[in-house]
Amino acid sequence: MSPQLVLSLFPGIGLLDMAFEEEGFCVVRGPDLLWGGDIRRFHPPRGVFDGVIGGSPCQAHSVLTDFRPSMDKYGDMTPDYVRVVEETEPRWFLHEQVIGGPIPRPSPKDYVMTDVLVRDVWVGGVTNRLRRFTFGAQLGAAVMAFAPEQQALHSPEPEHAVIGGHGPKRGTKERGFTGRNWRDSAIAQGLPVEWVENVARAMPTPLSAQGIKDAVGNGVPLPMGRAAARAVKRALGIEPFTWTCPRCGRGRSIRHDR
Repeated sequence: MSPQLVLSLFPGIGLLDMAFEEEGFCVVRGPDLLWGGDIRRFHPPRGVFDGVIGGSPCQAHSVLTDFRPSMDKYGDMTPDYVRVVEETEPRWFLHEQVIGGPIPRPSPKDYVMTDVLVRDVWVGGVTNRLRRFTFGAQLGAAVMAFAPEQQALHSPEPEHAVIGGHGPKRGTKERGFTGRNWRDSAIAQGLPVEWVENVARAMPTPLSAQGIKDAVGNGVPLPMGRAAARAVKRALGIEPFTWTCPRCGRGRSIRHDR
């Protein structure tokens, strides 16, 4: 089966993209304010992409604006995500957002949608970051429910979620948040520091340490992204999944082919 062609919206430095690429998806990145792009001028072609992924900026819906009110400079950009989904008409889409953010509802309303809450530590990460994933698939596109797998055992005391430069000062803790430098933030997000440094060196105009910290903090933790990407594959029937018999408790691998 050929790789799924996926359009990534609001990609930032590509943390969610990296997770989907690791799972065999071919990801095309859309415009991002970080690189001078503007989704409001973006009109991709219809019928080209299998899926659309991404998380619209969460600042307008985050309690962290109490730390720095000026951080909400974009407003609610979920309508732009919805517009692109409607224009491209993908077979499926995945949206990531804080739990207080809006749920995308593309029209025409022929998508079967599922909302799932995922905490980073539940899926192999080290932080308590909690996000809502909304998965939508056209009728007949998905053969299984979207359900990210959780680990049976995980830390009962995870680290505080990574945030950008709008939280407490480095080395301090305030209202359940920890101030980190960008290197510590990258590690907590599941990224090797060498990767972030290589990204910074490869840019024509390297980001400042604060810029990298913001970009890393605004991204999806890599373990969380991997869990979401694998859940999409299972939902679409392009990866074997394990079915457990309710009677004997024994499992076996099953593959769904479209």
